[in-house]
Amino acid sequence: MIEFSVDLPNRPGQLAQLARELGEARINIRALSALTIGDQGTVRLVVDDEAAARRVLADSGIGYAERRIVSATLRDKPGALAELADALAANGTNIEALYLLSSNGQEMKFAIAVDDPEYVGNGTAV
Repeated sequence: MIEFSVDLPNRPGQLAQLARELGEARINIRALSALTIGDQGTVRLVVDDEAAARRVLADSGIGYAERRIVSATLRDKPGALAELADALAANGTNIEALYLLSSNGQEMKFAIAVDDPEYVGNGTAV
């Protein structure tokens, strides 16, 4: 799984344009976070078609970076996230970003950016 980090000017319509271009290419956004500081905004997103997203971003001239992220499925219960974070911390792995992908009342699926994705693997269950 890949996280795309896109820097956009902090102006009305910039997120709409990005979302429109991805939507027109039939790319579904699975997770998203956005933050602005001053005149600059950063949108981080996870999509269902990474290759198509690369093409859309490159063709539109939008600058971006990408990094590998891992997924984890946790039981939907109090303290489940603490258990995962404790397990990663105990092994010296730092969580750099965390996205809730889905929740159905029984389990929660997260996408996690960590400083050592090779250690974590993929599909962790807690």
